[in-house]
Amino acid sequence: MKPRIAVFLHPQHAEYDQIRNAAVEAEELGADVLYNWDHFYPLYKEDGTQWAEGERREGKHFECWTMLASWAEVTEKIEIGPLVTCNSYRNPELLTDMARTIDHISNGRLVFGIGSGWFEQDYQEYGYEFGTAIWRLKELEKSLERIEKRMAMLDPQPKRKIPILIGGGGEKVTLRITAQYADVWHGFATKTEDRSGIETVAHKNSVLDNWCKEIGRDPSEIGRSIGIDLKRIDKADELVEAGATEITLPLNGPDYDMSIVKEWIAWRDSKD
Repeated sequence: MKPRIAVFLHPQHAEYDQIRNAAVEAEELGADVLYNWDHFYPLYKEDGTQWAEGERREGKHFECWTMLASWAEVTEKIEIGPLVTCNSYRNPELLTDMARTIDHISNGRLVFGIGSGWFEQDYQEYGYEFGTAIWRLKELEKSLERIEKRMAMLDPQPKRKIPILIGGGGEKVTLRITAQYADVWHGFATKTEDRSGIETVAHKNSVLDNWCKEIGRDPSEIGRSIGIDLKRIDKADELVEAGATEITLPLNGPDYDMSIVKEWIAWRDSKD
């Protein structure tokens, strides 16, 4: 099976028409999936550099789920979703209804990405309890159970079984939750002191496979969506060998340069 190419539009430092145009172009180029993220402030500066620790982050930014509703209308074939929505920001029952609604608007194209949350400025500015990382993970696990229950109660039902994508690489909790609830796992090809980015992907995939076996689930039921520097197309084949079934390419605004995305799509199309 050919790997999928996902375009990850960072909804920061851009006017909305620039974001919308990039979404339409991603579909026209033949990308398989289109993601945004669920934050209220930019994660890094317009030139791609990071803010200093403790520095307040500012800049143009738009909300995740209302944007997805727009994408559902202006595209026709490409799957869409958040990478990932923060569990802490919305009641899980409401979030489920929002997801079902966008699934209908898009005629069955939503990927329901969700994670435990981490960006403290979002929490502080919007009045959400930040707590600890383990508390947020426990809340995510509780919410996933509630999401499953509410989804079964909604009328009308979704157009399809909406795939759940869980983002995060924690081996003791996040990947266990992923094995239990997710249809797709999202991680990053991140270098560490003892592993290259490709080795990290292979290792995390192995941990997820082991969790699946422990709970009696077939690991092949869970897709593996991996984020990588879009310039590292030289690592594409190695990434697939490490277990990636979907490669996620980050694009920052306001320009959303799609030229390298074209190269990745050509690489995908060269595969059997």
